[in-house]
Amino acid sequence: MCKKNEEMEGILPLFTELLEKADSLLNRLDARTANAPNECLDNYIAFQWRAQNGTGYFVPVKHPHLVDSTDLIGINSQSAALDRNTRQFLQGLPANHVLLWGDRGTGKSSLVKAMLERYADKGLRLIGIGKEGLVHLQEIAEVLWERTERYILFCDDLAFNEDEPEYRELKAMLEGGISACPDNVLIYATSNRRHLMPRQVRENQYPQNDEDELYPREATEEKVSLSDRFGLRLAFYRISQDTYLQIVSHYAQKRGLSVPTETLHRAALEWEASSSGRSGRVAYQFVADLAGQLALESNFNASPSE
Repeated sequence: MCKKNEEMEGILPLFTELLEKADSLLNRLDARTANAPNECLDNYIAFQWRAQNGTGYFVPVKHPHLVDSTDLIGINSQSAALDRNTRQFLQGLPANHVLLWGDRGTGKSSLVKAMLERYADKGLRLIGIGKEGLVHLQEIAEVLWERTERYILFCDDLAFNEDEPEYRELKAMLEGGISACPDNVLIYATSNRRHLMPRQVRENQYPQNDEDELYPREATEEKVSLSDRFGLRLAFYRISQDTYLQIVSHYAQKRGLSVPTETLHRAALEWEASSSGRSGRVAYQFVADLAGQLALESNFNASPSE
């Protein structure tokens, strides 16, 4: 019995020391975790919010896609409106959350990224948030609240189905939630849908049978209420052929391609006919392909013959 007591007396100090070391390690880890977001936010201008296991964290984008605003042709009015809203935001003046909606490939996402390229040195920062990260909007807001930079939470290609609850979190952040939105945070979202949710014809009809909703207009109001909370809504439409060819000429000149205008435009129209439609994106893809072909031919002609 005495021997066992002696063994216990020898173990207890070691056990106590082990607990103290474990507690010290946990404290250091907690401190490192608390400081990690600030250290990350201090050193970069663009970030992604990654949602994982019910929580999330910032991932710095070391090489952000900075769009030159001179490449955005045919959307002058939308560009001017977004630029003005962003400048108001940067100067601490009243500014609105923005929904950029319309046809695919018309420059919606590029225009948002152009704001970062233009105003990063003025303190503008961009945080990309996927739909799965919307449930963490308040968590993100709390981290950003006391910081001096101005943050755009960028929700790209956003759309919801009727059975997805994340849109309610977005509604609360935009307006109407218990928690306020920080003055240094705005949400810029892009979507191909005007109201971010699908609409059915039956929503505009009177009830036909017992399975129909008694007040279909209420379902419509629920869906429209999300897009209504964006104070600024910018529409993007499919560009004209003249604008398409203007964009083609711009990118060709930027790449230094020596191709006669008539030949360039004829090839661009053929490319458009076999693509997904006329847009700035299609124009860029055409010029990229043409530049690659010309460079490949040049390299082949310059190689010594066997």
